[in-house]
Amino acid sequence: MQNPTPSRLVSVKVLPGHKLEVRFEDGTNGIVEMHDFVMGDEADYFEALRDGELFSKVVLKDGIPTWPGEIDISPVMMYDEIKKKGKWVL
Repeated sequence: MQNPTPSRLVSVKVLPGHKLEVRFEDGTNGIVEMHDFVMGDEADYFEALRDGELFSKVVLKDGIPTWPGEIDISPVMMYDEIKKKGKWVL
């Protein structure tokens, strides 16, 4: 049996306000707060996620949160912050 990769996500749930509730293979869970980042001037290609309907279409591809248009965020930094603080604010 393969050991779990701590930063690999096993679940993602969309919450109001451009937030995600996530759980990793090792049981670590927390919240990803993306509102200020997505709505900010530095959003770049994440700007598409301002559309709440698109934001709600997040899926896990190989443990990585991914939206239509191949928009994704790395779970590695997410894991470190959630492990320390219970949330990751972008």
